[in-house]
Amino acid sequence: MEKHLKQTENELKLRNYSPKTIKSYLGCLEDFLSAKKNNLENIDVDFIRSFLLGKQDKKMSPQTINLYLNAIKFFYREIIKSPQKIDLKFAKRSLKLPIVLSRAEIVNIIDNITNKKHKLLISLTYAAGLRVSETTNLKIKDVDVEELSIHIKGAKGNKDRITIFPEKIKFDIINTINSKDKNDFIFESERGGKLTEWTAQKVFENALEKAKINKDATFHSLRHSFATHLLENGVDVRYVQELLGHSNIRTTQIYTKVTNPSLRNIKSPLE
Repeated sequence: MEKHLKQTENELKLRNYSPKTIKSYLGCLEDFLSAKKNNLENIDVDFIRSFLLGKQDKKMSPQTINLYLNAIKFFYREIIKSPQKIDLKFAKRSLKLPIVLSRAEIVNIIDNITNKKHKLLISLTYAAGLRVSETTNLKIKDVDVEELSIHIKGAKGNKDRITIFPEKIKFDIINTINSKDKNDFIFESERGGKLTEWTAQKVFENALEKAKINKDATFHSLRHSFATHLLENGVDVRYVQELLGHSNIRTTQIYTKVTNPSLRNIKSPLE
């Protein structure tokens, strides 16, 4: 089994899969191969089906079950080179609407942060529609303060993109990066190096609690709110897709369900 896992890891690295995806694939594959125990190189579709149903019985999400299936298919197709197809359908994803904060709630959250660095961290994340990893990995050389733009490098799917930020926080950024090297992280830890994702998420959670906002919002809700508010401002969904770095426009179109103005204009019949 160790040999198969190492072969899979090497192949994923050669194909430039992200470290996060590699770790997920290997975790799923190790679980599967441990359960199969023997005849690892032979495809047993009935066993795979039973294995995935077991995950479903444990209340695992459709996304996680799909991850298992992807890892198993990759192993047999790309490592074992088996001509046999695994004719199993993907689990249907549950359609959950993103948790979006209102503009007033965003302002309230930011106002409840006293630390200047942390205030900028949350402001910039929302203003540019960043993921938490993109915020913590941001370097001074990635930000163009004159063009009010950010070059996100090697983001999800190992893609680069350009996003924006407002002039409102331009001088806060300048003051933060002043006298630093271009290769320094914008948000540095007190112990040196970049701020951890956990710390960034904790900053948001504390501010959310202080602002007394009861929504089940997470750090990623800042990105959801960025997209939704752009659409509310009349920005074309294709431009929002580009700013978010989505490969498929259907991923971006989920935000149109949150910001449907026609629904908001309908009044409830209760008077």
